[in-house]
Amino acid sequence: MRWLLLVFAFLVWPAVADVRDADTHFFMQNMGNFKEELATAQAEGKQGVLVMFELDDCPFCSRMKANILNQTKVQDYYRKQFLIYPVNVKGDTPIVDFNGKETTEKAFSLEQRARATPVFVFFDLQGNPVTRFTGAMQTADEFLLLGRYVVEGAYKSSPFNVYKRQHKSP
Repeated sequence: MRWLLLVFAFLVWPAVADVRDADTHFFMQNMGNFKEELATAQAEGKQGVLVMFELDDCPFCSRMKANILNQTKVQDYYRKQFLIYPVNVKGDTPIVDFNGKETTEKAFSLEQRARATPVFVFFDLQGNPVTRFTGAMQTADEFLLLGRYVVEGAYKSSPFNVYKRQHKSP
C-alpha cells in the first residue's frame, strides 16, 4: 500500500506544484486608479497593463481561472510583462480610468466594449488599448502565445489568428 501512495504522489505532485490560485498569483491588487497603474508599469519596466473584464457567474471566466490563469508558467510570464487587473463588467466599484476620469467598473467596461466575458484588453504604457481577445483560451500555451504577440509588438502588423498559425507548435 505504501508503494502505491508513493507512486501516486510521484505522478500527481508535479501537476499540483505547477498550479496556484489565480486571484492571488495572476492578478495584482487593484487600487482603483488605472492612471496611477500606468506610472507604476512604466517605473517597473512592464510592457503595459492587462485588464480581464469578467462577470462573477461567467462559466468561461471561471474556466480561464481554473485551467489557465492558475498555471505558474502563465502567472510568472504575465506578471513579468504586465500589471494585471480584473474588472467586473457589472461592478459599481468606483475607479479612475487611464485618462484620469472617475468612473465605475461597469461604465469603464461599456466604454471598452466589454459586452461578453471574459474580455482581455492589453493597454500600452500610454493607456491605449492595443490588443483585445474575447472568450476563453483552449490552453495555457495559447494564452502564453497571446502574451508574446503583444510583447513582441506583432499586433502592429497582423491579427492574432495569423500570428498563432505562424507560431503553432508542430
